[in-house]
Amino acid sequence: MQPASERSFPRRIDLTSLQLFVAVCELGSIGKAAEREYIAPSAVSKRLSDLEGTLDTTLLYRHTRGVDLTPAGESLLHHARSVLFSLERMQGELSEYANGIRGHVRVHASISAVVQFLPEDLGRFAREHPQVKIDLEEHLSTEVLRAVQEGAADLGICNTAVLMPGHTLQMRPYRRDQLVLIVPRAHPLAARGEIAFEDTLDEDHVGLHANSSIRLAMRDAAAARGRALRLRIHVTGLDAMCRMIHNGLGVGVMPRRAFELMHGVGELACLRLTDDWAERRIDLVARDFSTLPVTSRLLAQHLAAGDGDGDGDGDGDGDGDGDGDGNHSSTTE
Repeated sequence: MQPASERSFPRRIDLTSLQLFVAVCELGSIGKAAEREYIAPSAVSKRLSDLEGTLDTTLLYRHTRGVDLTPAGESLLHHARSVLFSLERMQGELSEYANGIRGHVRVHASISAVVQFLPEDLGRFAREHPQVKIDLEEHLSTEVLRAVQEGAADLGICNTAVLMPGHTLQMRPYRRDQLVLIVPRAHPLAARGEIAFEDTLDEDHVGLHANSSIRLAMRDAAAARGRALRLRIHVTGLDAMCRMIHNGLGVGVMPRRAFELMHGVGELACLRLTDDWAERRIDLVARDFSTLPVTSRLLAQHLAAGDGDGDGDGDGDGDGDGDGDGNHSSTTE
């Protein structure tokens, strides 16, 4: 049986004191926190002392320049932020119920998922369930996974190859995509239908963010050949990558379907990459699908029930042209 002192612990923690503690930690000063929260500094100091008494441990080192966190304070700050975030989320969701909105799902997704698949898939879901509100944020795959792990997102949609061993997240297949090499149509490589990535290492590359799953895969592939990636410029979006390539700043790697959707960005050609890592799986991620709120589970089921071939074009060959011949020399006009 749980000791009585542990059972009464939640009753002894004052939420206002937690809010003030977080404010002091963020600002590094009791005086600044008091000013921001419109309360007397002495009252803030009293609440912090009472909080330390309740927890029977020192949370802050006080000095003339402000305050620093003790190890116990660092731990409390992490938990306090989580508690306050959950309360804000509860307030937001309950207010939406009061306003007639019967569900709210927070989704974080990679740029590959956002550009290639989610507009259509989320559009269908929204039409079938107009009472559900979806908050979608685009992030790097590593950031998507962290947001799900920390509870900042209900669902994640990304390339899970970047997950570290020993993780506790659950995954369900969503889609597959194929990475291709993008080159100017007049480039000597443009006549080739496919290419191994190592054959591109003498070229300047236009890359995505350093921590993107595509960039990490390119870096590892180059390192496996004892080479360094000749990155001339990095960009944050696929449309910007295409424009840079069109203007002769290098070649680049991106998902095929994303390239096909960006009509008119430049006179470009794409070549299928023959490397195994260029065939990727995009997954749905959750801490525990079985404990998700009803609306989040409904969206996860909808997304997991997407088309069987996973490439988004319905013909099963992954090349987007419907002919199934695997010829990947498509261009945008």
